[in-house]
Amino acid sequence: MNNNSNQSSDREENHSKKENPISTLDSRFNQTLRNVQGLLKGRSMPGKVLLTRRSNMLDHSKLQEPSLNYGRSFSFNDADTSDHIAKALEEEVESLSNPNNNANSNKLKSSTSNVENLSKGAQKSVMGARATDSTRVMKFTKVLSGTTVILEKLHELAWSGVPPYMRPDVWRLLLGYAPSNSDRREGVLRRKRLEYLDCASQYYDIPDTERSEDEINMLRQIAVDCPRTVPDVSFFQQEQVQKSLERILYTWAIRHPASGYVQGINDLVTPFLVVFLSEYLDGSVDNWSISDLSPDKISNIEADCYWCLSNLLEGMQDHYTFAQPGIQRLVFKLKEVVRRIDEPVSRHVEEQGLEFLQFAFRWFNCLLIREIPFHLISRLWDTYLAEGDALPDFLVYIFASFLLTWSDELLKLDFQELVMFLQHLPTNNWTHQELEMVLSRAFMWHSMFKSSPRHLAS
Repeated sequence: MNNNSNQSSDREENHSKKENPISTLDSRFNQTLRNVQGLLKGRSMPGKVLLTRRSNMLDHSKLQEPSLNYGRSFSFNDADTSDHIAKALEEEVESLSNPNNNANSNKLKSSTSNVENLSKGAQKSVMGARATDSTRVMKFTKVLSGTTVILEKLHELAWSGVPPYMRPDVWRLLLGYAPSNSDRREGVLRRKRLEYLDCASQYYDIPDTERSEDEINMLRQIAVDCPRTVPDVSFFQQEQVQKSLERILYTWAIRHPASGYVQGINDLVTPFLVVFLSEYLDGSVDNWSISDLSPDKISNIEADCYWCLSNLLEGMQDHYTFAQPGIQRLVFKLKEVVRRIDEPVSRHVEEQGLEFLQFAFRWFNCLLIREIPFHLISRLWDTYLAEGDALPDFLVYIFASFLLTWSDELLKLDFQELVMFLQHLPTNNWTHQELEMVLSRAFMWHSMFKSSPRHLAS
């Protein structure tokens, strides 16, 4: 009798599974989302192995000998090789994008909302611990104090946020401006700063009579743009700050004739300027006065900004050459990613006649500096710089996540309303929570679609 009952129960269970593919899909996808939350403390590494810090409680008796061991975490509990991750993620995307299963067509959009539900409760504590908890600070200290900094480990740590007082040193290393060998670092920085000073003297500190007409026009455009740079932060309205911006930008443009100066590059200097000034000025940026610093310190800060900007843009050269083909290519890819993630929004935008280029071009051109509060920019750029050469590709997923933050609102707007909304996005009251949510979704989608690139094919 019991056997018959068990068999009947098994048949009912199997029948239920067959009749509820959506619930099965929900379960699988929610498991992926839960694991993604666990991965946010780490970063996808070569071989698709994800490194996360251990959850062991901090042993204060061992503060002098912090461990740099990382626990390997996979997307599924039974994964014992990195191939399991790739296979599982690919199967997940395939199940969601199967054209023969209409019930799944919008599943990705509805399921990703679970990321927010899963993380809201812990978001404050995660953000509070992410960049400043003692364990992470110890790890940063250990990595930075070595004779030779292991850049791979530094990239891992920086992706989830850098302690503010460590940011200047970390950014110089991430961008390859400061050498990883500590014995060479001081000498290299001194030489590069003198090189910048020589360039600025040669190209900027000269009368207009020694410039060509194109150079005069370029300098005039830079002089017009500098007062417009981050206008809502009073610090950037100081005359000396604008003069430093002008000198950095003009020197960079002369040294990079393939692109010259392009509007938007002025925004890209500002995170570097604030971070490197923070080594000398305390408190809120709004209370800073650059005139408190000596000319030598200002010159060193300008040099650091110049070289870091140069190294950043090395990997995005075609973003700022004629017609900016690199940005156009990424905007097209953004459109495809949004279509795969949230087909209703993609279709609505297309039906209203709005081109992605009309609103996303500025995002790629200025890297969201004009879209979110400036006090969040340094945290966002920790992730940017940690991505290294892969940054252009990852920007697509960050911007898709950013756009789809307002997916429900976008569906209600006509063309004119869409244009106005996307030009003035409601981010004024954003905190680190909202930014971390954007990055977490970007991480998840990048992990899924990067493992299954054919799903992005038109």
